[in-house]
Amino acid sequence: MSVDGYPVLLKADSVRKHLNRVTEMRDVGLVRFLEDLDRQESILFNLQMAIQNCMDIAAHIISEEGFGVAGSTNEMFYLLEENGFVDRQLTERMVRAVGFRDLIVHEYGKLELKEVFQIAHEDINDLNDYLKSILDKLGLAN
Repeated sequence: MSVDGYPVLLKADSVRKHLNRVTEMRDVGLVRFLEDLDRQESILFNLQMAIQNCMDIAAHIISEEGFGVAGSTNEMFYLLEENGFVDRQLTERMVRAVGFRDLIVHEYGKLELKEVFQIAHEDINDLNDYLKSILDKLGLAN
């Protein structure tokens, strides 16, 4: 079975759009970030959407390839790993990203803004690495 690449490419473009917005909004020091609610909310929204689109890509591949039914969101990334779409290290990074997304969606009050700042500056590369791995495996890399 082969994966319909069109939805993957659409979702990948969406991930990039949201990551670009994070990159635009993160370009301040920590003190200014901590004082700027609009900037915080923009970054959180765009991180949430970028991670969600990565999850959607995983679900699409798993469904199209018939890899089974994931028992959890995290399990989707392990199924991709088992089938050669991502390596172990990237799987673990994506599982952490999903955990962070869950915090944004379900427990906003428990977010550490200094951690959000760090994620916006360093960890968003995990999502780019994920896209690269998936698009390479599907032969869709530009």
